[in-house]
Amino acid sequence: MRRFTQGFYGYAFAVLFCLAIVGIFLLIAPQSRQEHIPRVDYTITLANLRRVAPYEVRVPDPVPARWVPNSSEVDQKGHVTWRLGYATAKRSHALLAQSDEPGETFANRLANTDKSTGSRQIGGQSWQERYRPDKKQRSLVLIEPGVTVVVTGLADWDELAQLAGSLKAQPKATATPTSS
Repeated sequence: MRRFTQGFYGYAFAVLFCLAIVGIFLLIAPQSRQEHIPRVDYTITLANLRRVAPYEVRVPDPVPARWVPNSSEVDQKGHVTWRLGYATAKRSHALLAQSDEPGETFANRLANTDKSTGSRQIGGQSWQERYRPDKKQRSLVLIEPGVTVVVTGLADWDELAQLAGSLKAQPKATATPTSS
């Protein structure tokens, strides 16, 4: 017995025994099978954005069913830009971005291409379709005076169109409440 607990074979047996115990534990231990997507609440960001943005901010209203907002970022360096990310119902990614940065410059950067591949009518407006095949990135671009809106991501065209179609312009918020 003493020979078995010393030397290389004893060491190898101890390591294998420990690995077997860990393996058994991992097999029988309860594991969460639920997916975890971080959810952000962008209501305060939106309220602040409506005060500082020189354009009417567009917001999904209602948010498409089973979509999870998972990022929200406002950049005010030179231009006011808002990026709002979603995990879609099909668990792909879609990003709503809007800015007062010059239209083509902003759209080209967000879509990662300057080439339009077509257009589609969504909510009575003509959106440019752009596709970047090497990244599998689809984008819908709406350029209006004072604001450019880009809906982009790895989501399919139908999901991107669903997000674009849900957008409602929010009136600019005032710094002080108005009396009635």
